Order: sequence, then structure tokens, then C-alpha cells
Amino acid sequence: MHATFTEIDFIEEIRLRCWARENYAPRDRRDATWHRVILDEMGVRDQELRADSAEAETVFENLAT
Repeated sequence: MHATFTEIDFIEEIRLRCWARENYAPRDRRDATWHRVILDEMGVRDQELRADSAEAETVFENLAT
């Protein structure tokens, strides 16, 4: 099944992005039929989590030396 999406206004996009952050799911647990804005925002959150993890690792390494 291939989903088609209509254009959304700015307010609806913000609402979807907020929903995506509040209901974040790891990549392997995401439904491919979710709106592209939701999937995009979860991808942004993936990047933030990777960056946070790398930063925490650097801080830990600096504390250990």
C-alpha cells in the first residue's frame, strides 16, 4: 500500500513534529505509513541522540584521563 499525502499548513506541520517527539520510536519500530513529517522529525531526533551519545562518551573519556 502506497500512502499519498496532501500539503499541510505550518501549524499542522508543527503539530506533527511535536507528536513525533512526544511519541518517538526507534527506526525499526516506526510505521512506514506515518506521515513524512513525522518520519522526518524522528530522523532529526535520531541525529540528536547520536550527537548526545558521542558527546557523553567524549566527556566520560576526558574524566577518565
